[in-house]
Amino acid sequence: MERRFFQMEIRAADQGSDGQAPQLNGYAAVFDQLSVVLYGMFREKIDRGAFAGTLSDDIRALWNHDTNLPLGRTKAGTLRLAEDAHGLRVEIDPPQTQAGRDAVESIRRGDVDQMSFAFDVLEDTWDMTDAGELIRTLRKVKLYEVSPVTFPAYQGTEVSARTVPGALGDMPTIPEQFRRTADG
Repeated sequence: MERRFFQMEIRAADQGSDGQAPQLNGYAAVFDQLSVVLYGMFREKIDRGAFAGTLSDDIRALWNHDTNLPLGRTKAGTLRLAEDAHGLRVEIDPPQTQAGRDAVESIRRGDVDQMSFAFDVLEDTWDMTDAGELIRTLRKVKLYEVSPVTFPAYQGTEVSARTVPGALGDMPTIPEQFRRTADG
């Protein structure tokens, strides 16, 4: 399973006059935008439609990828996902638990304003640009979860260096024709 982190806006909507609880809204992924360099080797982008085949699956919303802190679930109707022209849109109805209230407050204050997602690749392509940059395009993925996150890896290469081993997920297999030799 791989994880990707995006600097995307997620908002905590205020409680309405009808007494409804706050809702978290944002994008867990965006289409056709290049990532920073991953694993020190390649950049990545996501094709429109990459999530289409998985949106009916039972997907979770977690806080910081922590399975002990669920915020929503598609099966329960507390997480709604949709692809639009921009990316993977997320709507979460967080629980009225201490963890849920803490998540809403952290997002409302702006302490957390980015998201991540965990997935397996079902279909991808690899290309080399004229400048020698290796690009992986995610064409079809199996989505497991989306998460508001504190430290997204996509703020720059320095963040990747500070993440714990495995935070990005398993290293994908790069096709033979794009592998670099020790000589460069």
